[in-house]
Amino acid sequence: MRFTKMHGLGNDYIYIDAHRESLGEIDLPWLARVLSDRNFGIGADGIILILPSEPADFRMRMFNADGSESEMCGNGMRCFAKYVHDHGLTRKTEFVVETGAGLIRPRVTLERGHVSSVTVDMGPPVLARRAIPMLGSPEEGRVIDEPLRVGDQEARVTCVSMGNPHCVLFVDDVEAAPVRTLGPLIERHEVFPARTNVEFIRVVADDRLDMRVWERGSGETLACGTGASASVVAAALNGHAGRACTVRLLGGELQIEWRADDHVFLTGPAVEVFAGEVDPAAIARPA
Repeated sequence: MRFTKMHGLGNDYIYIDAHRESLGEIDLPWLARVLSDRNFGIGADGIILILPSEPADFRMRMFNADGSESEMCGNGMRCFAKYVHDHGLTRKTEFVVETGAGLIRPRVTLERGHVSSVTVDMGPPVLARRAIPMLGSPEEGRVIDEPLRVGDQEARVTCVSMGNPHCVLFVDDVEAAPVRTLGPLIERHEVFPARTNVEFIRVVADDRLDMRVWERGSGETLACGTGASASVVAAALNGHAGRACTVRLLGGELQIEWRADDHVFLTGPAVEVFAGEVDPAAIARPA
């Protein structure tokens, strides 16, 4: 099985092109866990499959490092767009990708014939509690600066879906934020039936945020595009920042704009690191 390793600001994924590789009867959650292991596999935050689609130009499926399937990934989508263009699957600079979060429209920027950055129309944010999904009432109400009991402490949270669920907390010091302790507790909190991603945000200025993220199914990662998008929406809803921000993550910076038409646009780099082949014996599931 051939693969390509790519990353967006250090949020790294293993790409498998199903136009060229037969997935057959492979257990995809198992494959994601084996390949994502940073000691015994290739090492990544998950795997992303490049598939044919009837309603769109392509279909993207992604599995986190723990084998769980996720609806969408902003960093993963930018790398997906770079792959299909640079590997000759399309010559379009703007196209449509079918995802678990619906149809997503990336637009690529070229330098010397290769993709250097990608802008993704992430669509409108979903703010109704029921649709995030998050338990509680009112079901159609918004979750803005709401108290959430986590063990013996209380967090103030704002929740947004960008096709996948996000729980945003604003902190004074992002470096000291309890990402690795509070993050997993909120990810699996009973009020989030599909679990959730958790963002810790420091507002630096009206147009600048610092961010760390605990990703559902992968733990702390260097970047999260849907998380950065959700965080700008959350900051604007709370009056902490404007609707266009540079978001600085551990892996670098993303440009996010929540436009007047309610769509969120994400712009950032995508990088191909290496390609290789997986030995079938390495991914064979034990009997």
